[in-house]
Amino acid sequence: MNTPVSAWFDCSSGVAGDMLLGALLDAGATLDTVGRAVDAVAPGSIRVRAEQVRRCGLSATQVHVDADPGPPHRTWHAIRTMLARAALPEAVRERAHSVFLRLARAEAAAHGIAVDDVHFHEVGALDAIADVVGVCAAVHELGITDAAATPVTLGSGRARSDHGRIPVPAPAVLRLLTGSGAPARSGGLPYEMATPTGVALLLTLCGEWGGMPELRLVATGAGAGTRDLEDVPNVVRVVLGTTPRADAPAVAQAVVVDANVDDLDPRIWPQVLTRLLEAGASDAWLTPILMKKGRPAHMLSALCPLPVLPAVRETITAETSTIGTREHRVDKHELEREFTTVAVGEASVRVKVARYRRRIVNVQPEYEDVVAAAERLGIPVKTALARSIAAAEGAAENQRCDSCGT
Repeated sequence: MNTPVSAWFDCSSGVAGDMLLGALLDAGATLDTVGRAVDAVAPGSIRVRAEQVRRCGLSATQVHVDADPGPPHRTWHAIRTMLARAALPEAVRERAHSVFLRLARAEAAAHGIAVDDVHFHEVGALDAIADVVGVCAAVHELGITDAAATPVTLGSGRARSDHGRIPVPAPAVLRLLTGSGAPARSGGLPYEMATPTGVALLLTLCGEWGGMPELRLVATGAGAGTRDLEDVPNVVRVVLGTTPRADAPAVAQAVVVDANVDDLDPRIWPQVLTRLLEAGASDAWLTPILMKKGRPAHMLSALCPLPVLPAVRETITAETSTIGTREHRVDKHELEREFTTVAVGEASVRVKVARYRRRIVNVQPEYEDVVAAAERLGIPVKTALARSIAAAEGAAENQRCDSCGT
């Protein structure tokens, strides 16, 4: 789909990662695209299948994940490394990273441990990796730029976990929802109707909550849960459509979130900026300002896509001493971009290539790769950078010649 697409998820019967993936496949995402993305993260370990089923009389797509036996527990560091090394579109990698970061923080809060000490248990299993990466790949393929969802039905009673029978809603689900701004309700049936993975995906994808917005519908789909309930269709529905603005030749919508802070230890700011980027912000920066009574301060700003607005807002609140934020929508003119790899001696360096109207206008080596190349080759960073730029410019020139036929 070339036109930006909006999505609305009906989670009145709950939500889980496999149900979201099934709904997106039912709406037109391809199993081949999902499978390639999942295999890039865990090569040869996961196979994703889909079949048409009926839930309370409704046709829906159910996803099955066949996974090789793996470690019973996976750390946040291990999953982060798998995502970083995978050959994925950058938007897919960033969105999946944001989902797992949310899960890590929720699990850490629920168990009273540091984020980097989290062992994901079920969440880190290969089937959950398939759900998260698969959903993010499907969203990318369908061209979904923003999403909304109904309030989430959480269920009631108790559910089995690696820690025994726990109350529903699960502690991790409640931690995920706390401070997110997303509405939810308990009740429904005496089951776990919303899983941590499903909720984390929703919070990452959705910037609005409520009934279906005004859309020109282009597709719809339903993803089935495992149970076939008697009175309630156990499905997540998705509706895809375009808004009047999306139908016109317009730029992407984004949000700038600002907060004035005058009482934070300045040594903390680098970590704050890092956390915002991890939460999905496209950029984050500080501006020195002078506040009332002549107090020196900083204005923290973050630019983010609509789907990650709740995560960015939550990060600012958690990581700084601010007691409020300002938000305003902006038009974002973003050049087409892609990554390629160039050789610098025996090292490889990723290069970001930017295009305007299909013409290459900028090439820039990834600085972390340049540093790694310098260490491997035993040369100064400035030398590795110069060689990387030269190699990148040469590769770009070859592409220009290929496109013009010379």
